[in-house]
Amino acid sequence: MTSTDLIPTALLKRKAVVYVRQSTQSQVMTNLESQRRQYDLVDIARQRGFADIEVIDDDLGRSASGTVARPGFDRLVAWLCAGKIGAVLCLDASRLARNGRDWHHLLELCGLVEARVIDHDGVYNPCLPNDRLLLGMKGSISEFELGVLKARMLEAARSKARRGELRLSVPFGYIWHREAGLGLDPDIRLQEVIRLIFARFRELGSARQVLLSITADQIHFPRPSDEGRMTSFVWLPIRYRNVIAVLKNPFYAGVYVYGKSEKRTSIVDGRARRSYGHGKPVGTWEVMIKGHHEGYISWDEYERNQKQLALNNYGRAGGVKSGRGGKALLSGIMTCARCGRRLSVAYTGNPQSRPVYRCDKPNLMMGLPRCMTFGGPRVDAAVARELLRAVEPLAIEAAFEAERMHRERQDDQRQILDLELQQARYEANLAERRYAACDPDNRLIAAQLEKCWETTLRRLRDLETRQPTGRPPAIEVDPSAFANMAENLSAAWNGPDVTMRARQQLLRTLIADIIVDVDDAVRDVVLMIHWRGGQHSELRVRKPRAGEHGCATTEDALAVMRSMAGRWSDEHIAASLNRMGLPTGQGKTWTAHRVSSVRRVRGIHAYRSAEKDGEWLTMTEAAKALGVTNHAIRRLIKTGVLPAAQVVPGAPYQIRADDLASGSIKTAVARKGRPCRVADVDTLPMFTDT
Repeated sequence: MTSTDLIPTALLKRKAVVYVRQSTQSQVMTNLESQRRQYDLVDIARQRGFADIEVIDDDLGRSASGTVARPGFDRLVAWLCAGKIGAVLCLDASRLARNGRDWHHLLELCGLVEARVIDHDGVYNPCLPNDRLLLGMKGSISEFELGVLKARMLEAARSKARRGELRLSVPFGYIWHREAGLGLDPDIRLQEVIRLIFARFRELGSARQVLLSITADQIHFPRPSDEGRMTSFVWLPIRYRNVIAVLKNPFYAGVYVYGKSEKRTSIVDGRARRSYGHGKPVGTWEVMIKGHHEGYISWDEYERNQKQLALNNYGRAGGVKSGRGGKALLSGIMTCARCGRRLSVAYTGNPQSRPVYRCDKPNLMMGLPRCMTFGGPRVDAAVARELLRAVEPLAIEAAFEAERMHRERQDDQRQILDLELQQARYEANLAERRYAACDPDNRLIAAQLEKCWETTLRRLRDLETRQPTGRPPAIEVDPSAFANMAENLSAAWNGPDVTMRARQQLLRTLIADIIVDVDDAVRDVVLMIHWRGGQHSELRVRKPRAGEHGCATTEDALAVMRSMAGRWSDEHIAASLNRMGLPTGQGKTWTAHRVSSVRRVRGIHAYRSAEKDGEWLTMTEAAKALGVTNHAIRRLIKTGVLPAAQVVPGAPYQIRADDLASGSIKTAVARKGRPCRVADVDTLPMFTDT
């Protein structure tokens, strides 16, 4: 040991810190020799005379390039600032820092407290110019070495990727073959599940709907069980990110891609922080080789899927909300003709169940007036009628196509269940063979193998229970049986079992977009419907005025009410309207009270006497005209002297005004002191007139 290697006694009383670090998690797991050499520095510290030795290994698996937080290194710096460290031991300079800023900062702190830096080559005193120069050169060489190694590896990877030979981590459904290169996974069940995802998305047009559909069919998806090495996996219920990962990965379209994501660096608390996995646009990928391997879909279909996924981002420019239910039929499919933004939906009423369409983005974002606002029920009903009118000629063909798609879907589901059942039987047989090959005396192993066998048998029994008993027979249908289907489309559309989600999805299969404007001059909502296939049609819906609602009584019901009100009571009118199937404006049945309320609002009088034209009078009006009481008029009516009419028994009397001028009425009214009787030729008077 030379004089320069001698460490002062004051420093030996301090703490010696052994800093242990490896750059990646794979090095921590596989490069065990480097770990052992770094931990052996504890013996070197004892040989140098240190009694208090501390090992810092908090930074195992962390890079020293300055872009990753290192709590162990931060603790080392804190102890140096406190003057508690007499020496820092490391395998080489690259273990402490891979960038000049951290390295020279550490040397500066060691020089201030006169701490030593020790490695396998010797002891360095940062206070001495020669040692400081040597340490600075080691740090610079370490930093340069890192840059050279990284540049060489990246350039070699890019060169190999340009030829399509770089063995990247591939998604589920593919595997690297030793000779043939990238190809499909030999697991048929896995292939069918991936093809099913693309088929369901082709049918439903929404990743969320694909997830719900596959979940309802109890179809599982693989998940890695070996910490991401993708060599073994287990089948678990599918998740939304599995569906999105399959739909957005270009590898499934037969395209070899390298460099489709990028890393980003930001300064956080004075340190560079890198984040990975930021996707880049398609045109900026470093390597893109079409037709590199067999694909599950074509590249054109992949582009259509990406476009559909982008359109499903509701709220963004050009986005369309997919059919997700609610109470608004046209939610997310209408575009404002004035500003080009999508119309949003709000709900009013108590409870909030009446949809209102409005374009309020200019108001929310820039404080400008709303482009338009109008109620939803009338517009929804008009578009639904237009849709049914367009579908009627194709009703029979659509029914056969729906039946064919339903059978194909059942066949796909049955095929996946068959493959899952085959795999379960194989696993059960394998568990049985393992249990049979086990030594019975080895109770611990035998018990575990028996438990695994029971688990596989239980899973096999569950799958056999889910398996359908047999294939459904092929049904031959006569096309003439669907002759009246077009007439029943309206009833099927408005059926109680049809959900709004189903109506929205059917609407989106036929209509691509609707451009909306409001003609303020005539108060019309103008709808320009863009049908799929290139056809366009214009539809106008009257916009109700302020205070006008859609619960008005129909004209048919009012016509019946006007014709019956002069001769029938409100009870009879209500019964007749209910028999004719004419509901109220709110869709309810009629009662006498409701009929009376509508008559008062519409000015429909129940009796002729209520029409004040002078021809017909009520009993009170007749008594006033003759100058007598109502009782006298009633007696004249009962005795038959005064003709009167009733719509129904018990209704008020209606008296013709001309009858009051007859001679018999004047004689009866003029007679005083004696009862007003009618002379009967068959009855002899008890008292004579003499």
